[in-house]
Amino acid sequence: MRLRALLDTPSLGLRLLGGEDELDRTVRGVMTTDLRDPSRYLSGGELVLTGLAWRRAPEDSERFVRILAAAGVAGLAAGEAELGSVPDDLVAACARHRLPLFSVVEDVSFASITEHVVRQVSSERAGDLAAVVDRHRRLMTSGPTGGGPEVVLDLLGSDLDLRAWVLSPTGRQIAGSTLAGAGPELSTELAARLAGEHLAAARSGRRGPHRVTLEGAGGTFSLFPIRHDGRDLRQTLLSDWLLAVEADAGDWPEERLDLLHGVTQLIAVERDRRDAARTVRRRLAQEVLELVQTGAPPAEIAARLRVAAPVLLPGLGTAPHWQIVVARVEWEDGDVPGGPVAQSLLEEVLVDPGTFGPEPSDRIAVAHTGDEAVALVPLPVPDEPGDSSAAGLHADELLSVVQAPLGRGLADDGRLTVGVSASVHSAEGLRGALEEARHARRVAAARPGRVCAAGHEELASHVLLLPFVPDDVRRAFTARLLDPLRDYDRRHRAELIPTLEAFLDCDGSWTRCAGRLHLHVNTLRYRVGRIEQLTGRDLSRLEDKLDFFLALRMS
Repeated sequence: MRLRALLDTPSLGLRLLGGEDELDRTVRGVMTTDLRDPSRYLSGGELVLTGLAWRRAPEDSERFVRILAAAGVAGLAAGEAELGSVPDDLVAACARHRLPLFSVVEDVSFASITEHVVRQVSSERAGDLAAVVDRHRRLMTSGPTGGGPEVVLDLLGSDLDLRAWVLSPTGRQIAGSTLAGAGPELSTELAARLAGEHLAAARSGRRGPHRVTLEGAGGTFSLFPIRHDGRDLRQTLLSDWLLAVEADAGDWPEERLDLLHGVTQLIAVERDRRDAARTVRRRLAQEVLELVQTGAPPAEIAARLRVAAPVLLPGLGTAPHWQIVVARVEWEDGDVPGGPVAQSLLEEVLVDPGTFGPEPSDRIAVAHTGDEAVALVPLPVPDEPGDSSAAGLHADELLSVVQAPLGRGLADDGRLTVGVSASVHSAEGLRGALEEARHARRVAAARPGRVCAAGHEELASHVLLLPFVPDDVRRAFTARLLDPLRDYDRRHRAELIPTLEAFLDCDGSWTRCAGRLHLHVNTLRYRVGRIEQLTGRDLSRLEDKLDFFLALRMS
């Protein structure tokens, strides 16, 4: 489609601010971004949508527009919601670089413009694109009578003879072709390997599609990211879906690649719709979490759970049991907030990997507070005592599913730690379950590795048994470890005890701990070294970390 065609649709809310002579440019796609440098996500011909969050000073406009012009984008559309109107410096920069500029009124969403452009661009391509366009509305329809992503995958199979699957970041199959005779299903093992390859390629900065040939897989796959915004990759990578196509895209003509990129944009819109549907569940989880953390009466918590239960497990008829999962995602530079990332991640991974489709994730409510995400997982009450069918999540099983693929996405600068509580039968047990899951996560954080998890059963040997340790044993244990530090603090005001508490609470992260204490990292290293010297312990060892953790808890 041509840029000028956008002005023929009043419902898009676009107003031309400059570049009238360039309106015959061809639009090949659309991308939303607020990155200061989105060049790595641009391939040319896009209509770029921006909320102007990247603009901190007038001179930023020249740099941003210069990057877009160099990438060969078709035009720029700026939203009015952030600043009220498009600034004059952006208008001038676009005029200098002959880049068409539109403004977008506040009450029109970027998603509406994206859907319109994708539909129009697809409809103007010949042959194999027509089928996707004809079924676009079915793709956007949720529920059992709608098509969902399977409709597009069926079209790829019937019209182009392409087998394709939509996968979660851990390789769980979200959607696949439903056509009879479409060939064998993608195995769980192969899907997890493809997800890991996709995450590794994305973290390396390579632009998709990523072509991979796996030993024993019997062919080449092309992996397309299902992502349409320009946020920092680490904010979405661990929860983004991907499209895996059993074919070598390196041999494809440009039109075929355009088709697949269009398909990923359509699926991304569907993904956004399902994310929006999680708002109610997130709010329920946030309300329950706040009640539990503020010590609300069990009757009040139980009332909120009665509201949550039919939303999460409709038609159950009886009050479910509950389980708590706590997760933290941390990046070494600390630039990306961990709480929202962990929230989106838990919504994807706390699903039985053997289940099919997106709906099972609707049974999980996840909130986040600070750098931590907390999942409220309902469990059907077992029919018989000891029935394992409703036993819930287990840390080791969860770890076996997520460790390999997510470890590749975390690369060498990220870390995921997860703690899983036991199931509880009522509101009275939720506070204990939350603390249990948090303790388990700290145990996981003390272990080496990019992805670590621990469950309630691993706490039986220490945290849960602390109240039963005789007082004289507790005093002797804590005195042996902490008295040298207390004496030193009294004489030198060195704050070794607060430093030790912060270091353990930050899971041994030098950068985060130094930031929390407002210290230079070298000062923190000096203090930790003094702690180790005075106690004869080594804070890089799991055993010594646990001993200090227990001593502080018992003191």
